[in-house]
Amino acid sequence: MEAFGKLVSAVDDFVWGPVMLVLLVGTGIFLTVLLKFQPVRNLGYALKSVLSKDARTHKEEHGDVSPFAALMTTLAATIGTGNIVGVATAMVSGGPGALVWMEVSAFFGLTTKYAECLLAFKYREKNAKGEMAGGPMYTMKNGIANKSLGRVMGFLFALFGALASFGIGNLSQANSISGAVKTAFHVPTWVTGLVLTALTLLIVVGGIKSISRVSSVVVPVMAVFYVIAGLLSIILNFHNVPTGLYQILVMSVNPKAVGGGVLGAITATVMNSMRYGVARGVFSNEAGLGSAAIAASASATEDPVEQGYISMTGVFFDTIIVCTITGLAIASSGILGSLGPDGKVLKGVDLTMQAFASSLGPAGIYLVSIGVILFAFSTILGWEYQGEKSFEYILPDPKCVLVYRIVFSLAVFFGATQALDLVWNISDIMNALMAIPNLICLLLLSKEIASETKRYQKILEAKKMQS
Repeated sequence: MEAFGKLVSAVDDFVWGPVMLVLLVGTGIFLTVLLKFQPVRNLGYALKSVLSKDARTHKEEHGDVSPFAALMTTLAATIGTGNIVGVATAMVSGGPGALVWMEVSAFFGLTTKYAECLLAFKYREKNAKGEMAGGPMYTMKNGIANKSLGRVMGFLFALFGALASFGIGNLSQANSISGAVKTAFHVPTWVTGLVLTALTLLIVVGGIKSISRVSSVVVPVMAVFYVIAGLLSIILNFHNVPTGLYQILVMSVNPKAVGGGVLGAITATVMNSMRYGVARGVFSNEAGLGSAAIAASASATEDPVEQGYISMTGVFFDTIIVCTITGLAIASSGILGSLGPDGKVLKGVDLTMQAFASSLGPAGIYLVSIGVILFAFSTILGWEYQGEKSFEYILPDPKCVLVYRIVFSLAVFFGATQALDLVWNISDIMNALMAIPNLICLLLLSKEIASETKRYQKILEAKKMQS
């Protein structure tokens, strides 16, 4: 098992090397410049659209669920352990400066998420049951001029997407839940695994409508709950906030500038800071993976560009708000770099728990535990839908889809009882393999994205004139 773990770690380091970082962030930069920063400039409009009454209206002739429910399903898949465990892991492995690179990737990720969801909505289809089926695989099949290339890319994305659902959306989430429950409530991991497996199977058998109903309630509640707890932790540690911000900003470009053992056992390089910041940022908001575009395709929105704007707000809520709060809470706690009872550096959920506990006392551990449980479980539900649609693209038989749901639910137990490092490394690898065909597709269809954006900008400006 140790040899396998080393192999997975080596593959993880390779796929998330400089080439992947350039492709991921570079695509976001290229699209942002090509679109003249329109997605960023229209973020206010997008947020207003998401919170409007119209976003909660479900017009069945246009899709399976309301735009708000589709976004909540997407956020259910994205706001998860990446916001709590992922941020902590990045700040240990890459230093506090990794948070800056998470924010940088999120800034350009707004446009990437906008583009992939716009295209997926435009090229979606209806399956045999009359449900919407969409995502980058359909964009590749229907949108790329070279049909043979499009079909091959679509197949690869669907394959990697189905596999990724077991990593980013299953194993790592279940692992974090069982770890949090064990730390806070001393419940054995196998017991937690059994309960999670049963709950997952109970909900996913109802498909997108069942998942979206749960997500539309759980996601807003859990997000507000965690944000309030995080802000309270930062406020109570206000005297450490300037030092924490200094470490975050300086160590993003010059890790050696913060020395003298300030961060205990933490060591970092700029490359590591970038690598872990971008990788964990993608794990958190999934911009560039194409996964969010699958849920966006089920929306009852009337225009592809409007759906793109609604979907991109997920990056804002996920990384720019929730991840930032987690990172500041950790940086201002003075806990980063400390050793746990086992003599090892605190990381993952244990680091975030201790950071909150530094200001909130034992209540901080329970608050983070509840946050992890709600965040991660909703992610399992959201990713089941995204993985199922990827699997359905390859094997559309309803019986095969049912088998996927059962196997996915059973895998939750496996994830709840495995080592953290191995689970996260496998998740990183699946993310990279999924992102590559999606990013290539975005580059191939960049002119179409620009054309659609320009078309809708006139409509948007007319709306502003009327309001």
